[in-house]
Amino acid sequence: MTKQSYPRLVLTALAAAILLGGCSLAPTYQTPPAPLPVQWTAPIADAATPTPTSAATLDWQQFVADETLRNLIAQALANNRDLRQTLLNVDASRAQFRIQRADRLPGIDAQLGGTRQRSPANMNASGQPQLQSTWQAGAGLAAFELDLFGRVRSLSDAAMEDFLATEGTANAARITLVAEVIQTYLTRDGALQRRQLTEQTLRSREASLQLIGARRERGVGSALDYQEALGLAEQARAQLERIEREIRQSGNALILLIGAGSAVISLPATPASAPLLVQEIGAGVPSELLAQRPDIRAAEHRLRARDADIGAARAAFFPRISLTGMFGSSSPELSGLFESGQRAWSFAPQLTLPIFNGGRNTANLELSRVRKEIAVTAYEQSIETAFREVNDALAATDTLRREELAQRGLAQSGRAAERLSEVRYKGGIDSHLRYLDAQRNAFASQIALTDVATQRQIALATLFRSLGGGWGTAAPGAENRGSTAQAK
Repeated sequence: MTKQSYPRLVLTALAAAILLGGCSLAPTYQTPPAPLPVQWTAPIADAATPTPTSAATLDWQQFVADETLRNLIAQALANNRDLRQTLLNVDASRAQFRIQRADRLPGIDAQLGGTRQRSPANMNASGQPQLQSTWQAGAGLAAFELDLFGRVRSLSDAAMEDFLATEGTANAARITLVAEVIQTYLTRDGALQRRQLTEQTLRSREASLQLIGARRERGVGSALDYQEALGLAEQARAQLERIEREIRQSGNALILLIGAGSAVISLPATPASAPLLVQEIGAGVPSELLAQRPDIRAAEHRLRARDADIGAARAAFFPRISLTGMFGSSSPELSGLFESGQRAWSFAPQLTLPIFNGGRNTANLELSRVRKEIAVTAYEQSIETAFREVNDALAATDTLRREELAQRGLAQSGRAAERLSEVRYKGGIDSHLRYLDAQRNAFASQIALTDVATQRQIALATLFRSLGGGWGTAAPGAENRGSTAQAK
């Protein structure tokens, strides 16, 4: 073989690897049938409900109407520790994919090495011990596998799909974080509303207590009336402390979610005067969940990865050809290594054919098939879970809307009854006990109205998260193209 033959031989082998590398033994991917009904079981809207905003075109910046809450969510997305760990897992998965993909290309290294050895006298024709030196320098090709049956390609595809699944999991974590910040903020805002209401009630009860005390001093009021009024005032003070505890704890929860640590964040001291969220969301049809929910897309990527694992396991039954070679110069002396006439090369193709390995390859193939079935089950379960979450959220928003209307009417009735009872008590028509009952009922109905209104807002946030939380607005395939391009 001439000295020009080696580069030509290597190039021919590499070209053959590229041409034959298109063969793959992975099964053709088919999306499993989605266990989804045609329509939601909960009613979405009635004639009195305003036209909802479609969740498919609504991101969290549009869903959140309050500027302060939007800023807090942005801080949480930038600083939350749990989310940061999830994003680092995405970076690690991307790096793993790039490592695996590198096996599809030949690795060429610069090599410089030498050996020096002594041979005893009885092993030489001259009868004298000899010292031999060999020095080599050049470019080497280290065990590059010709991917004739797509084993390396399948492993690379599996790593890519695992990376995309990790990225989908990160998007789901973002949605969950956004929803948790919204729900915690709503809980705190509801507590602020109850504190405001309780403070007003306490002032009213303290004024009543002073009035009854003055009447008692004049001999008009009884000690029992005074003690009952005092009990109502103390009840409001105790309620106020419970609400204050809830406000502080929800503020601490917000600090943890935002990742502010010891930094001071600015939280409003009074409840919001306008709705914090978009009040009506269109759920669309159940089939849209497959594109909108990142956790479902992540489960599908894992399913694709398991298909690629099957391809790699099947390829392990076939021969494996690897190429090792070196092209450079060789000399018995280091000083003459780069002189003319010292050109050297080596080419060592190797064919490996599995004959007996104790059933390892068969077991690996069986394992990959079982893992695919597990991935199919996980994919179907993720769809069923998403459907249940959306149905629950729709049921909550639908019933809480009507419950809030009924509770609002009850609160208005309670306030009217309290005013009438006060007038009748001061006029001597009703007893003080009846007036106290009217006060208790009015306060309880107003607190219940605040709780129901807060629960409805939290249910809206849950529905938004269950429908995909704005991460399903990209065109189909955009996630794959963008992520793959970024990985490259």
